[in-house]
Amino acid sequence: MSIGNGDSAGRTFVFRADTEADTAGFAARLAALAEPGAVLALDGDLGAGKTRFAQAFAGGLGVPGVVNSPTFTIIKEYEGGRLPFYHMDVYRLGPDEADELGLEEYFEGDGVSLVEWASLIEPLLPEERLHIRLTTTGPTSRTVECRPLGGRYEAWCIQLGITEIAKEETAE
Repeated sequence: MSIGNGDSAGRTFVFRADTEADTAGFAARLAALAEPGAVLALDGDLGAGKTRFAQAFAGGLGVPGVVNSPTFTIIKEYEGGRLPFYHMDVYRLGPDEADELGLEEYFEGDGVSLVEWASLIEPLLPEERLHIRLTTTGPTSRTVECRPLGGRYEAWCIQLGITEIAKEETAE
C-alpha cells in the first residue's frame, strides 16, 4: 500500500460556488473526468456538504438510484454508472480500524473512491489523489479548495478551469 506523503507543497485550486447547484455542478464536471483508480479525499466541517458533493459526483458518473451517507456502513459500493463508485465515510474510524478494512483494494480497483473525512486516515491514502476541502461561506455558498497530488489530478483542475491560488493565500 502507498503511504500518503502529506505534501502540501503542490498547487492549490479554488472554485467558489454561490449555490448548492454550483457545488453540485462542479462535482458532476469532476466526475466526467474520473477514471479507474481515481481517489478523491474529501474534507470539510459538519454540514459543509460532503455527502451532497458525493451525491452529485455519483450522479455525474451516472450511478442510478439513491446515494446516501455511508456514516454507519463505512463503505457503500455503487454499480451501474460509467465506473463503479466507492463512497466511504471514515469519521467514526481511527487509522488502525480503517487499515483493517483493506481500503487499498478499493483505491487500486477499477472504480472511483470518494472518502469523506479523509484527513483522519491520511497515512492510508494513496500518494496520488485529489484532496478537496469544502468550506461554508454562506447559507448555500461554498469554497471548494482542490489540492492535486499527482499529475492527472493537477490536469483535472486545469481542465475544469478553476482558479489557482498563490501559496501565501493558503498559509494558515
